[in-house]
Amino acid sequence: MAPNTATPSDSVAQPEVMASLDDDGRTERLIIADTTADDAWLAVPVSGSVSLEDWR
Repeated sequence: MAPNTATPSDSVAQPEVMASLDDDGRTERLIIADTTADDAWLAVPVSGSVSLEDWR
């Protein structure tokens, strides 16, 4: 059996993730998005989050 000689393609985009805080005057949200894919994002209210110190 021949060994698997497949190599990663240079044409495949590596995920690039960004985060942003958005405040529309009513709710502050944390938005996390993969900029290399369509519709790959999520938004969560900041008010329901815990601090990083409490999360550990």
